[in-house]
Order: sequence, then C-alpha cells, then structure tokens
Amino acid sequence: MSTTTLTESTTARLDADTQERQRAVAQTILQQLGGKRFIAMTGARDLYSDATGLRFALPARFARDGINRIHIALTDLDLYTLTAHRVRGRTGAMPTVTQCAEETHIHVEQLVATFERVTGLTTRL
Repeated sequence: MSTTTLTESTTARLDADTQERQRAVAQTILQQLGGKRFIAMTGARDLYSDATGLRFALPARFARDGINRIHIALTDLDLYTLTAHRVRGRTGAMPTVTQCAEETHIHVEQLVATFERVTGLTTRL
C-alpha cells in the first residue's frame, strides 16, 4: 500500500467521521427545538447540517421581520449562537441577504425561548 493511498484513505475516513459528527450535532439541535413538532409548528424546511450546527428555511412572510433563514451553531463552550436572516431575490439573480438578529451564548434551556422571541413563532401548542 502506498503512502498516497493510505493518506487518501485516512482523509476519507476523517471526512466521514467529521460529517457524521456534524449530522449528530444538527440532529441534537433539532431534537432540542422539538423535533417533528417543531417542524410542523414553524414550517421549517430545507434542514441541513453544516460545520457548526443546523441551518433551515422558514416560510416566506411567516416570521417576524421577514426572517426566512435560521442558523443555529454550537460553540466551543457548548453554547449556541442563533443567527436569523432575510433572504430576498429572484431565481437566477444574486439574492440579497440581510442579517436580522444574532443571539450569542445561548444555553440549551434558552434555545426554544430565544428562537420564539427572535422569530415570533410558537414552537409548541
């Protein structure tokens, strides 16, 4: 086995491990928000994990201040940062992205309340 093959194999395994960790973090965040009930109550869609947490879209003109994109990131301190954006634009054109709110140093117990305060959406009946 050549060194190149070993390095590529190790890199692929590390990439797979990293992706699995990212998925696990995003899944945990979604469960902390309320899981399937959260999705049903807020209309969240296009959920995906990224390097730091969970990203998703909200229906147009549904949340406060036109917020239609949310990013919830897990920090190194095991706290969360919630960033809310308004994305506008037509297909084929460069969209306009406006940051509407950013909340930092959120404890897990405060995550749902912070989301509800920022977006104006209720996550539970």
